[in-house]
Amino acid sequence: MSTNEALKAAFIFIAPEGDPLQHRSWVKTPHVELLAIAVKDYADAARVSKDLAAAGIQAIELCGGFGNVGTAKVVEAVGGQIPVGVVRFDMHPGLGFKSGDEIFGK
Repeated sequence: MSTNEALKAAFIFIAPEGDPLQHRSWVKTPHVELLAIAVKDYADAARVSKDLAAAGIQAIELCGGFGNVGTAKVVEAVGGQIPVGVVRFDMHPGLGFKSGDEIFGK
């Protein structure tokens, strides 16, 4: 990435009934373009992440609702093409104070 080129990144968060085709929004600054996307579960997140990597997104950050298992599924989906970062909560307030691992299973 040159200094004149904006970083294109995505933030994926888990939300009940999140529809990644409908619940998405761009925030664009001169140096960073961030696409926020809601997904309903880990399977959605893996599919979306693979598509984002193929479309030229350069990094993905996952919300604190993703546990270790969910994070691993996204990392596997992008196949090492782009870095995946994680915000961490042991108990996420938006998921009934549970981890996504507890909700979506292993």
